[in-house]
Amino acid sequence: MDLVDWDLAASTARRIVRVGPQTTSTEAVEIVRELQRLAAEAHAHVVAYTGLEPDPVLRTSVEVVDRATWAAYNVEGMRRTLGPLAARLGERRAERRSANPPASSFGAGASRAVSDAATRAGRAVTGAELGTVLAFLASRVLGQYETFLPPEAGDGRLLLVAPNIVEVQRRLGADPRDFRMWVCVHEQTHQVQFTAAPWLGAHLEKLVARFADAVDLDPRAVVSRLRAAARDRRVEERDPGDDDGLGSTPLAMLQSPEQRAVVAEIQALMTLLEGHADQVMDAVGPEVIPTVGLIRRRFEKRRRERGSPVERAWRKILGLDAKLAQYRVGGAFCRAVTEAGGPDAMRRAFAGPEFLPTSTELAAPQTWLARTAAARA
Repeated sequence: MDLVDWDLAASTARRIVRVGPQTTSTEAVEIVRELQRLAAEAHAHVVAYTGLEPDPVLRTSVEVVDRATWAAYNVEGMRRTLGPLAARLGERRAERRSANPPASSFGAGASRAVSDAATRAGRAVTGAELGTVLAFLASRVLGQYETFLPPEAGDGRLLLVAPNIVEVQRRLGADPRDFRMWVCVHEQTHQVQFTAAPWLGAHLEKLVARFADAVDLDPRAVVSRLRAAARDRRVEERDPGDDDGLGSTPLAMLQSPEQRAVVAEIQALMTLLEGHADQVMDAVGPEVIPTVGLIRRRFEKRRRERGSPVERAWRKILGLDAKLAQYRVGGAFCRAVTEAGGPDAMRRAFAGPEFLPTSTELAAPQTWLARTAAARA
C-alpha cells in the first residue's frame, strides 16, 4: 500500500490552487506562443555560452502550463520518485510483523486490521497535506525541469508556469518580453545541464535510492535523536543569522547519519545546478535582454522580501529559504569558477560524478578548481 493517497493529493491541489492573474483569451494565447518561441531562443543562447552540447538522442519537450497542471505533473513525479522509499517502508513493515507476530490468530487478524486502518488514514492525511503544499507552490514556481518521467513522456520535460511568470513580471514592472526571456534562459540552463550530462539524472536517482535505503523506521531511534537534539545547547544557542539555509532544519536533527550524508550530496548538487543557472542567466542577459540589470535588481529585492508571517512560516517549513541559499552559494561558486577559467572551467562540473563540488568546495571554489584540474590532467 502506498504511503500517500496520490489521487487525493491531486484533487486537493486542483481544488484549492489560487486563480492566476487576469488575461484575455487573446493575451493568453499570445503569452503561450511567445514563451514557446523564447524558450527555443534561450536554449540556443545557453548552448552557445556554456559550450555544453546536449545529447541529440535524448527526447525532451517544453510545455507552457497553468498552476493546476504543474501541480498534477508534480504529484505524478513525486509518486515515481518516492516509489523506492514506499517499497522500502513496505519491506520494513513486513519484517516487523514477521519478527513480532501476535500471540494468537485472532490477535494477528485484529492487529493487522488496526494497522491497515491506521495506514489508510495516514495515506489520506498525507495526501491532503501534500495537495495543500503543492497548491501553495503552484502559485510561486516560474519554471521546472522534470527528469523523472515515464518512458512515453520522454527523457525530460521543461515546464513554464505562464500565470506565475505573468504575475511576477507585472509586480516587478518589468518589460514582458525581457522578463520572459530571462526566465527561459534560467530554465533552459537546467535542460542543457541534464541533456549535455545524461549521467546527472541517473546520479540523482541513485542518491534518492540511497536515501530511501537509509530510512530508519525504528521509533526509538527517532525519539533518541530528538532527545539528543533537545539536550544539545548548541542548537538553542545558534545565531539564526549564521544559518546558511542548506540543512540546519528541525527535520535534519531527526535524520540518521547515513541520511544526512546523502542529503548533503543532494543539496550540493542542487546548489551547483541552481547557481549555474543563475550565473548563466546573468552572463547571457546583457546580449539578449536589454533590461536585464533592472530585472535582476528588482527580482533580488523580491527574493529578500519574505511576505507575511504566515508566508514566512510556509517558506521555512517547505525549505524555500534553503532554495534561496542555493542561489546565493551556488551563484557565488559558479561566478568565481567562471572568472578564474571561463565557461571551460565550469564545464568540468558536468564531466562526471567525481567532478561535482562537495559542500565544502562550494564555499572554496579554488579548492575545487585545483582538484578537478589535477583529475583532468
